[in-house]
Amino acid sequence: MKERLEALRDEALRELAEAADPARLNDLRVKYLGKKGALTEILRGMGSLSAEERPVVGQIANEVRGAIEQTIEEKQRLFQEQETERRLKAETIDVTLPGRKLPTGAIHPLTRVAREIEDVFLGMGYTIAEGPEVETDFFNFEALNLPKDHPARDMQDSFYITDEILLRTQTSPVQIRAMQAMNGQTPLKIICPGKVYRRDDDDATHSFQFNQVEGLVVDKNIRMSDLKGTLLTFARAMFGPQARIRLRPSFFPFTEPSVEVDVTCVQCGGDGCRMCKHTGWLEILGAGMVHPRVLEYGGYDPNEVSGFAFGLGIERVALLKYGVDDIRSFYLNDMRFLRQFARM
Repeated sequence: MKERLEALRDEALRELAEAADPARLNDLRVKYLGKKGALTEILRGMGSLSAEERPVVGQIANEVRGAIEQTIEEKQRLFQEQETERRLKAETIDVTLPGRKLPTGAIHPLTRVAREIEDVFLGMGYTIAEGPEVETDFFNFEALNLPKDHPARDMQDSFYITDEILLRTQTSPVQIRAMQAMNGQTPLKIICPGKVYRRDDDDATHSFQFNQVEGLVVDKNIRMSDLKGTLLTFARAMFGPQARIRLRPSFFPFTEPSVEVDVTCVQCGGDGCRMCKHTGWLEILGAGMVHPRVLEYGGYDPNEVSGFAFGLGIERVALLKYGVDDIRSFYLNDMRFLRQFARM
């Protein structure tokens, strides 16, 4: 048996030395050291040996196993080093090559305009208030002096979910909620940005969903001149220090008196051009003094306090600011259009 073990060792070491790849090396490991391998077969015959021979043969068997395992480990290490060297040569990176510039995103023009508007009013001491987009009929209409049978409801064709629940048609409900939360305390000075929904025609100047910013100030001795000064400051911050505004009488159920506010044309500076239809003015927002009944719904005594409110569409400001003639351009995700604003 001693001779068989020595012959097995010599044969195994010779074949291992000739192994040219990991697969062949693994086959030889199974052939000689596996459960059905040659060494295991020889060791099964140790039961027939005498007590004196078993320790001697066992020691030789361990030496043979150790020699074979050591050779296998050395060959595995050699194959690993060769594979590492091959991969290093094949996957070499030329660090002197110029890098590839990855495309970067940019702020959407509507988001940019919304943030500019917010910054202007935050700089004037306003805070931002938010409210639900799914609103009750009470907050969206009745608390704003628009009872069930009021004809002005036809001005805002609405998306109703139930008879009393609808998608808000304006951010004015946030103003009522903010007033009620104050419990009659003053001053209140907020802007309410957010999405609103109306069943308008989908054309170049209208969309069934758009973004709005409304403002509200409630305090003692608030006057129309305060409103005009605020809106003039806003117009000059958005359209340049040369901008002027004018107030035209109008009607809104929640303000009295009410005005439409125009700004000097951003393209011609008021001289008259195609964009402003040669009038020199562009309509930008609606505003007015808060109606006494709306103050009452908000928890204020109209004999003690007064206030003004205004509302503007973010898309409308963006159209004027950037000279865009179709509101739908902001929603089409056309990269040719959007990339223009990434450079601003």
